Amino acid sequence: MRERLAQFALTLHPEKTRLIEFGRYAALNRKRRGLGKPETFNFLGFTFICGKSRKGRFLIKRKTRRDRMRAKLVAVSEGLRQRRHWPIHETGKWLGYVVKGYFNYHAVPTNSHALQEFYDEIVQRWRRALRRRSQRDRTSWDSVVKLAHEWLPRPRVLHPWPNQRFAVSHPRWEPYAGKPHVRICAGGAR
Repeated sequence: MRERLAQFALTLHPEKTRLIEFGRYAALNRKRRGLGKPETFNFLGFTFICGKSRKGRFLIKRKTRRDRMRAKLVAVSEGLRQRRHWPIHETGKWLGYVVKGYFNYHAVPTNSHALQEFYDEIVQRWRRALRRRSQRDRTSWDSVVKLAHEWLPRPRVLHPWPNQRFAVSHPRWEPYAGKPHVRICAGGAR
């Protein structure tokens, strides 16, 4: 692997590179040996977990990395603090862009719980920021929920499952796929 990457002037980080048992049969093999669940690993902002679907089949679960979510929430809190006295509609517009951008990357299948958690935390922090605008603030929870419904996108999965995405760009090969059948007769092609 090191030689292959060296051809492209790339190297492996010695502390971050390791081999783990992961995949369809990892849980079964580890259970046979008396070990626990398969290890997880972090890649591109997600934690990858060996799991099972509702039907009991193998499924790779992707969940937003905790540290990345926490860092984004801290950045949003700082942005809300700086925009504390902006008009509410301007703050809502800005916050809507931030949340939409976050969802555009992290809204993958099996990550809906983390998306809802992020959304709820954003609403809490916006409420806290609104309440700190004045010493006699009477911002109710209901009014903040209305603002959130008006300005923030709802958490939902935006990306297709990997097998669906792959099938679109690489259709199954079939002989004569998309070509009409050609019949050859003695007098020529029909």
